[in-house]
Amino acid sequence: MATHTPTRSRHASHHTMRPHNDAPYVVYSTPDGDVGERQSLRAIDYTGAPLQPADLIPLPVGATLSMLPQRLAVGLDANGQRVTIPPRRGWALAALLPIGYTRTLLPGYDKTPESEPLPFFGYTAVAGWRGRLYAAAIRTDAPDRWLPDAFPLRKLERLVQERLAAEPENRVLAHHAHCALDYRCPTASNLFFRRWEGAVAVSPGCNARCIGCISKQDEDNLVSPQDRLLFIPSVEEVVETGMAHLEQAPDAIYSFGQGCEGEPLLQARLIEQAIRAIRARTEKGVLNINTNGSNWRALQRIYAAGLDCIRVSTISARRATYDAYYRPLGYTFDDVKKSLILARESGVHSSINLLCFPGLIDAEDEIAALVDFLRETGVQLVQLRTLNIDPEVLLPRIPKPEGKPLGMRMLIEALRRETPEVELGNFTRPVRRGKEQAGGSSRA
Repeated sequence: MATHTPTRSRHASHHTMRPHNDAPYVVYSTPDGDVGERQSLRAIDYTGAPLQPADLIPLPVGATLSMLPQRLAVGLDANGQRVTIPPRRGWALAALLPIGYTRTLLPGYDKTPESEPLPFFGYTAVAGWRGRLYAAAIRTDAPDRWLPDAFPLRKLERLVQERLAAEPENRVLAHHAHCALDYRCPTASNLFFRRWEGAVAVSPGCNARCIGCISKQDEDNLVSPQDRLLFIPSVEEVVETGMAHLEQAPDAIYSFGQGCEGEPLLQARLIEQAIRAIRARTEKGVLNINTNGSNWRALQRIYAAGLDCIRVSTISARRATYDAYYRPLGYTFDDVKKSLILARESGVHSSINLLCFPGLIDAEDEIAALVDFLRETGVQLVQLRTLNIDPEVLLPRIPKPEGKPLGMRMLIEALRRETPEVELGNFTRPVRRGKEQAGGSSRA
């Protein structure tokens, strides 16, 4: 299995290059991990189209440059012919964006015969332009609370050690300590920093078989980047961890449903009991669930128990696309919609975690279906989330959109125009049931 290998230069502010003739040009990863450039070649995206300056923003702070193993860097020469940079020079390069930015284009490359599937990261087209590194992205939220600098490792290690020493029997804390230190998971880390959105995983099982699952893969050549939760915590462990977070953390959110577990609704009774116990002891903070929304009957009980907000994951508002990606077991896309409609009727703040893949979600028919879906369900927030997957793992497994791809910028413009009441962003908001959102809109 190929591994993610960052280059030495990671941040735009740390890297400058020679001037150019005002067209974005090819950059690549050299064998020793530096950034090489070929100013005579026009940078292209995954479809082979040349990158335009309007497609690009300066490489954001917190972005990582990633070498694409067994993928050759490619570009267009002055005659518009596709040219491949030989492997002795290095491999193709992509950017991995920090949360708060939405990818608009996939990187262009040519595969070698020995290539294996890429690890599960969100590969973004990158180019050189006017002496700087640029990425094909849009800023869609305020990323400050999610940047690596907000999670200093030495302090985190100390806080984890102190918390585990104080609560050695709490398996929830021990599990999330692993996620915080080994995966640098922000929501797991926030449990120990005692702030913002904190994680709680409760379910080792799942009722979907997502192609891009980051915690369990059934195919031999696909390796999940994270370990899945291996136990079912007790209600007491969940409540004690949640109480400590909600009582002490500023802008506290306690979130069921994390990337290191399966589907939390398979432990719906545990979640319902934990929420009732927490709300019997404190009204502070926000209780959230990240879910596939597969069981509206269970969610109805969880809403009644005191849940404040819900985020439902989807890749599409079209059932054929949804089914091909999620491969649901024992539920349908209609169940997902009903879960969101019931959230609206129950006064629970609702959002969708929209897994964005350029060339798919921005197709005409996908956009039209998404607009109808948002109007039908009353979703209040669309969280745009880059889908972390190798394009050549995903695309053969899902139906091709019937409509023409319009581009991620056009998707965002369409949502703002057609559903102006729906906020666009990247993060869960600290919104209590029936309350206005704290901190205002992040639609810019």
